[in-house]
Order: sequence, then structure tokens, then C-alpha cells
Amino acid sequence: MTFKRRDFLTASAALAGIAGLSPFGIRPSFAQGAEPAYKPEEGASLRLLRWTPFVKGDEDAWLANTAKFTEATGVEVRIDKESWEDIRPKAAVAANVGSGPDMVMCWFDDAHQYPDKLVDLTELANYLGGKYGGWYDGVKGYATREDKFIAMPLTAIGNAVCYRDSHMKAAGFSEFPKDTDGFLELCKAMKAKGTPAGFPHGKAVGDGNNYAHWLLWSHGGKMVDEGGKVVINSPETLKAINYAKALYETFIPGTESWLDINNNRAFLAGQVSLTANGVSLYYASKKDPAMAELSADIRTTNFPVGPVGQSVELHQTSSLLLFNHTKYPEAAKAYIKFMMEADQMNAWIEGSSAYCCQPLKAFANNPVWTSDPIHAPYARASETLRPNGYAGPLGYASAGVMADYVLVDMFASAVTGQMTPEDAVVEAERRANRYYRV
Repeated sequence: MTFKRRDFLTASAALAGIAGLSPFGIRPSFAQGAEPAYKPEEGASLRLLRWTPFVKGDEDAWLANTAKFTEATGVEVRIDKESWEDIRPKAAVAANVGSGPDMVMCWFDDAHQYPDKLVDLTELANYLGGKYGGWYDGVKGYATREDKFIAMPLTAIGNAVCYRDSHMKAAGFSEFPKDTDGFLELCKAMKAKGTPAGFPHGKAVGDGNNYAHWLLWSHGGKMVDEGGKVVINSPETLKAINYAKALYETFIPGTESWLDINNNRAFLAGQVSLTANGVSLYYASKKDPAMAELSADIRTTNFPVGPVGQSVELHQTSSLLLFNHTKYPEAAKAYIKFMMEADQMNAWIEGSSAYCCQPLKAFANNPVWTSDPIHAPYARASETLRPNGYAGPLGYASAGVMADYVLVDMFASAVTGQMTPEDAVVEAERRANRYYRV
């Protein structure tokens, strides 16, 4: 169909509530720049690669919004799904060979591995940021390079401790410990009661990285300093490893091979009573009548504070990138714009049931965050996340170290006894330097 600017603006106003009529009270900011107009190419069609959802409402809302876009523009959008672990290599292949999906929901700083393969989205991102209260710094950092948006910030998937309240109390604790020392004592007591904890030490894109970075940061360690020099070999890192070894002793066997799905399954099967996960764990229990008792017993909280004295968490982060091999860049930009507007974004956040945290500050008042106490630890994920490249700049090196699971492997090799803590740190230092010395 012939796509005219006035048609798209009319459809967007009706479908996206951009005239300030959103039920969530979001109104355009007076500081926003001129609204960009993207005219899809004749005969345009698009292909998006996204991660397999852990909350069905996430996918349902995204597909419904996509259908609205197709209805408004005539542009068909094919959406393919891959497991969390497979998104990164699939995206890298598409970038390197110059063919495949037009767009990908990528992880963390993956876009920094091939910025020259991506379409500049600065104009659109600046418009959205001006209209919707600005971007959260953490998600923005993953999508920007040298003040240019090489991807569109999409979401932070909050990670929180999930536990059985009755099992915690049976272990002798009336409330969840707020510090790492108390947390270790709780895990020891829960193991003694036959209701152990379990955190992934395997190559889990989300849960494995979230846990490993919390272990390191909570004890004051970091992979690199502000200048990008590798400083993982430190007393703070050794303290983090020794703490991780003590925690590992309280875990169910086999966590060194866990991927993102395994801790979900173990918790829902009653094999563990404490882990960390997105809110998807809670909703998986709620949809099964046989798990009604377990569901009512679930509580969530943020990770305990370690010797560093403050809350430091990674959180899973996803950006929407657009490859420059696309045949239809205008159609793709129109799609991204449409999906980020108020009605579509709010519908997605609410449909995700607190699984996907907003990238733009104006959407923080979505009622989903206060609709259930279980959601509370996830509500500020975009605001509080610390980027994996901390304390240095994001870029090729930080992306490479993350993609290579350098930090995850360091903890895994030490807690399982494959290496001494000292040797594990030296190996992590060697591997990290392969990226940071390029």
C-alpha cells in the first residue's frame, strides 16, 4: 500500500494515545524535538528476532501491538523466537554476513560488538526521550556509542531473590536478611532443613550473569577501572569468590550446569526454596492450579547488601537493534517508533506483568508496578541497574568479556574446585585482557 505521512500520524494518534489521552497520564513533553516521519518503502516487510518469552503476556502484547502496526501501515512483520542463549550468536552471525533479520532484541552491550553494522537511531531516540521524560542512564548506555544511539533501549528485566516464606521461617528466620552475612546463614539453615537454595553457575545469559556480577560487586570487586584497565585480580575479588564457595556448599547439586531455565524448573518442582529470577517464576506458579500453595508462599526481595555497603545489581537488559543490511530502513524505523509510543509501550509493560521494566521515565507510573507486592523489587530495575562494563566504558571489550562468560566462568571454576580462587582470578584476568588490550 502507499504509505502517507498523514495516514501514519492519524493512525498513531488513534492507536498510541500521543495526544495526551493515555490512561496512564502520559503527556508529550514540551522539550521534545520535532516528530520524525518515516515513510515505509513500497512493498516493505520486516523480520524481527526476539528472545523466547518467560511470561506469555509479554509476547501476546508485543504481537498485538505489531498487528496494530501492520493494520495502520500495511507492513507485515515476521517475528521469530530463539532461546536466550541463542540470541547473541544469531545476531552476531547476521551482523557479520550482512543478511538475516532486520531487527534483533539483543542483550546487554551486544550492539557494541558491531556498531558499524547498525543503523543510527539517534533522531528517533532523541525524539522519544524528549517526549517521554528521558531515558534511564543504564539502558541508554547499552544502546549508545559516542553520543549516538546504535540501538533503541528497550527494557531492563529485573532480577530479584525469590523464596518460600514458610521455608525461610521454618529455618528460623522471621524476615529475609538484608546483608550478605545473614544471607549465608539463611542458606545454611535452609539446607539443614532440606529446603536448599540454588543459583546458576552455568552459562546463563540472564541469571548466571546477574548472580556473578552481584557476587563481585557486593564485595567491592570490578572487572576494570574507570580507564578500562583490567583490575579483576584484587583482594575484593578473592573475598567474593570465597563467599561464593561458602554459598555454593548450601546449593542443590548441579548448579554449575544451569542455564536460564533450570532454576525456574528446580524452584517450581520444589527442589530449591530460594533462587533469583524475574517475576516470571511467580507467574509460572500462578497459572498452574496444582501450585496454588507454592504460589501463595512465594516472596521476592532485592539481593542483600555486601561489604561494599550499597545495593549493586546488574539486571538483564535488552535493546532493539536495526541492521544496516535491511532493505527497508524507513519501515523499520516506523515500526520501532510505533512500538515505543505510549499506548503500545504501556500495553507491553502491563502485559508483561512486571517482567519488562520501562526504558523511558514517563512509563514508571504504569499501574502494574503497584498491582501486586511481588512486583516491588522489579519496579526500579531500569533505574538501579549497573552496567556489566563497570567501572569502565562500554564497548567492544566489555561486550566481548560478557559474551565470553569470563566472570561467570571465574566463579564456576572456583566454587567447583576446578581451580583455586587465586588461579581462577588469574585466568579471568588473562581472558579479560584479550579484549581490553585490543
